[in-house]
Amino acid sequence: MTPPPTQTVASLLRDRAGDDHLGYWFEGASWTWDAVVGASAVRAAMLQRLRRPGPFHVGVLLENLPEYLFLAGGAAFAGATIVGLNPTRRGEELARDIRHTDCQLILADAASEHLLAGLDLGQARGRVLRVDGPDYDALIAAVAGAAMPANDPPAETTLFLLFTSGSTSAPKAVVCSTERMAMSGVRAAAGYGVTRYDVSYCSMPLFHGNALMACWAPSLAVGASVVLRRKFSASGFLGDVRSSGCTYFTYVGRTIAYVLAQPATEHDRDNSLRLGFGTEASAQDRQRFLDRFGCPLVEGYGSSESVVVIMRSPETPTNALGVPRLDGGADIAVVSPETMLACPAAEFDQHGALVNGDEAIGEIVNRSGGGIFEGYYNNTEATSDRLRNGWYWTGDLAYVDGDGFYYFAGRNTDWLRVDSENFAAAPLENILHRLPGAVMVAVYAVPDPQTGDQVMASIELSAGAEFDPDAFTRFLDGQRDLGTKWAPRFVRLINDMPLTANNKVNKQPLRAAAWATTDPVWWQPRRGEKYRVFTPEDAAALATEFADHDRGHLLR
Repeated sequence: MTPPPTQTVASLLRDRAGDDHLGYWFEGASWTWDAVVGASAVRAAMLQRLRRPGPFHVGVLLENLPEYLFLAGGAAFAGATIVGLNPTRRGEELARDIRHTDCQLILADAASEHLLAGLDLGQARGRVLRVDGPDYDALIAAVAGAAMPANDPPAETTLFLLFTSGSTSAPKAVVCSTERMAMSGVRAAAGYGVTRYDVSYCSMPLFHGNALMACWAPSLAVGASVVLRRKFSASGFLGDVRSSGCTYFTYVGRTIAYVLAQPATEHDRDNSLRLGFGTEASAQDRQRFLDRFGCPLVEGYGSSESVVVIMRSPETPTNALGVPRLDGGADIAVVSPETMLACPAAEFDQHGALVNGDEAIGEIVNRSGGGIFEGYYNNTEATSDRLRNGWYWTGDLAYVDGDGFYYFAGRNTDWLRVDSENFAAAPLENILHRLPGAVMVAVYAVPDPQTGDQVMASIELSAGAEFDPDAFTRFLDGQRDLGTKWAPRFVRLINDMPLTANNKVNKQPLRAAAWATTDPVWWQPRRGEKYRVFTPEDAAALATEFADHDRGHLLR
């Protein structure tokens, strides 16, 4: 039996040639899929003219503009690699990303070009083009009407370098071939039921895998329409959906919480949405979104590396991720990094509290290897770390119940050790998210003056909500699944939770600041005491206590 032909992004684009169905819509302008293919072929010809010796890597420093996707299509035809640059990175961090990925050309616009001023751009030095400038218009005009190349690049050609969020270390550039991106789209379309008649809303950043793999690629695969938003806006979300008739959207991180924090109206259900797909929305927010907008949210677990995928099913418990998708006989397990053995099943008390977290929580691992993971560009150390012992280590913590359902427990940096008890941050974050008025919650370890950690929580409240320490204590007392060591000693009230560019909570600055912040901080001087405001006098006394136990260095 002849195997089916290999699909690539170029082949998916060829399938759209002659298709007069709406392809892209952006701020009142629209392109049919046939026009998208034509624009992509023109960009391919332009990129080939600009190519220099060395890696054919093109840095793109743009918001979600149609030009971004035209360039992606052009790269697919030309054999170029799009390096999605993060516009929230600044200075040397941005320069490092450009040099690390060997960009030989950077495409920016008037809104982003200034970010490159004065930076050492390595091979791209002096090769910054503004896509909204006359020089770029001339380059496009010079190859107007270019046809699709006669042959497509090999399936293994790298089409994208997708930076990880960088919330735990310097961002790594995930290699994504043109075949893997195409197959991600084909599978996503089938898995989420995306059809030609859907209108996909894309407000997540195009330099991240969520927008590309779960929104753009499936839409391309079936010929659905894509509505682009420059960047996510909670206040603009529902208006965009209504005006464009969007039926499907993707989300990342805490964007759902921000949408729900918008004032409710009696017309919220007046929308065309049928499905949202994403990660890290709490169970409460998923239910609130369904109740308010009439649209279910399908929660999944995955990453740009695409090695472990966990999906919910109708029988999945409320707070669980779901069960792993076992493509190609994948052997997925939660493993103890110390023993290299699968962790025992999670046990819960009558209130649903995890009682054996010390032994049940481990790292999510694919023991059959890296699967379709294509490595990190120019970072053999990080690639080898992911593939230790011939297994793929995700860096994420979880536990598994007796029925095989997985529960997220945070990143491998999210362990806390309080009074010799180990536990993970995510279950506590789920509990604190139940607090009335809580929009976003982050739980993390801060040092204890004597040994181990103390629990600190940063909470972003909705507009008009106030923190009542007595009500907070009553709330904690009422959470029957709250571990005995879990109650936060410190509570920081934060106006704007720090987020990565792909809208995930960035705990690095929270851990680094601890209680040294101008934000209001409440604390329990001793466990069981009333919460009260943390003062400069408290900070001085705490510093003395650290010094008395030779742990003062932990405060620096």
